[in-house]
Amino acid sequence: MTRSVLALPLLIPVLLSSAACSGENASTAATGNATTLATAPAPAGRNWTETVVRTPEGGFRMGNPNAPVKLVEYGARTCPTCGAFSREAAEPLAKNYVATGKVSFEFRDFLVHGAPDLAAALLGQCGGTAVFFPILDQMYADQPATLDRLQQGGAALEQRLQSLPPRQQIAALGDAMGLVEFVKQRGVPEAQARACLNDQAAQDALTKSSGDAQASGTVTGTPTFLINGQAVPGAVSWAQIEQALKAAGA
Repeated sequence: MTRSVLALPLLIPVLLSSAACSGENASTAATGNATTLATAPAPAGRNWTETVVRTPEGGFRMGNPNAPVKLVEYGARTCPTCGAFSREAAEPLAKNYVATGKVSFEFRDFLVHGAPDLAAALLGQCGGTAVFFPILDQMYADQPATLDRLQQGGAALEQRLQSLPPRQQIAALGDAMGLVEFVKQRGVPEAQARACLNDQAAQDALTKSSGDAQASGTVTGTPTFLINGQAVPGAVSWAQIEQALKAAGA
């Protein structure tokens, strides 16, 4: 788990020194004997895994809006532990749980590494609800290459970014991380991607939502998972989250 070091504008040295996320506090989620919930078929012509909305909290939720089991992840797109979870969990979570209508899954970007996460989140949200989760999953699949590009930039990249005004730093990071080209290849026009990187309102909203989650004590690191509003203590792996979902009746 990556401990929160939320601060802006730049935290590249912190990011590059975080080769892996610490999982020392991971613990198996509590089990129970919850009654298994009934499935809730999607309306005709629809699929719960393709039913995605933006939430008032700034997240993106996939699935039945009335699902009795609501899973929320606060994740950072540069967090290796979050990436490992996504690569393992994305397919079974969607197919075996969200598709049943019993579970909804909401992802909320949390800027644990400051500016690099902000650039990635702005571009990850740029395509809207229809492509949010495919792009999220693909960003995590490509995460090692993204982090390698930042590593290769090193001190020279940090120095170049420090010479730019804050808004230009975020845009430059999107290029340095290869993410403008990444989303362009997935249907987001380059002009739209660059407009998203320079969207001050979106930058402010992401920074505020992360700051609020940290200030409330809800999130102290990434990933942080909630089921029906309750934290799943120490959970960082799909095995732990799946156990907690089953304990909730999914």
